[in-house]
Amino acid sequence: MRPSSSMSDGPHGVSAVELRYAVDGPAGAPALMLGGSLGSNLDMWRPQLPALAERFRVVRYDHRGHGGSPAPPGPYRIEDLGRDALALLDRLGLARAHLGGLSLGGMVAMWVAANAPERVESLVLLCTSARLGPPQLWAQRAAAVREGGMRAVADAVLARWFTPAFATAHPDVVDWARGQLTSTSVDGYAGCCAAIETMDLEPALGAITAPTLVLAGADDPATPPQHAHRIAAGVPGTRVVVVPDAAHLANVEQPEATTRSLLDFLGRAP
Repeated sequence: MRPSSSMSDGPHGVSAVELRYAVDGPAGAPALMLGGSLGSNLDMWRPQLPALAERFRVVRYDHRGHGGSPAPPGPYRIEDLGRDALALLDRLGLARAHLGGLSLGGMVAMWVAANAPERVESLVLLCTSARLGPPQLWAQRAAAVREGGMRAVADAVLARWFTPAFATAHPDVVDWARGQLTSTSVDGYAGCCAAIETMDLEPALGAITAPTLVLAGADDPATPPQHAHRIAAGVPGTRVVVVPDAAHLANVEQPEATTRSLLDFLGRAP
């Protein structure tokens, strides 16, 4: 049975939270809702916003425990984050929307598309995975931030977010990203690590009926292109685009190529 967006509690009693969000673009334009990576906030979509907001009503949101969204006690599961996204669609009165996200945001978008397909016009997945092990890695990362704060993992995370060449050439962008990461709630970050630790969306991919684009960074050490191809193998008709010279935050490192791919795909979607 597919969960309804009106259900307030997950299977283990975690209620949907009211997410912080921002809306840009013309009233009445098709809605496009975007979620970011673990350790980011809605500002991570800044490179794409001007172009996307010309054609879409763009809704950017912070996951629970990120940015300005509440951080309820964890651990979380991917369905908790998915219910948060569905609750936001309800708050905004959006029966359907184009749905997308990068990394954790893409995982949430896949959960929603598989469990509430009637709410999704199309699906845009960036630098993400349907199953991202090993589980102990995520348990260790959660333990590290609980013990040492967000700075304990910052350098390692940023090394996955950007290629070395980009980081050297654009220290200001790296500092901007570091600010998002280190300002993330420890409880929220650790709770979302637990969601990734226990997540396995591969069996649910066949339930996704929305037209789907999966974009991967060619040099992404966190979710290499084979993760995109595994998603495509489970979702018939999926289009895969591999962006050269990009690590995990491909939308920031290669903004023009990413935006062009998104607009091309969304322009063809129903």
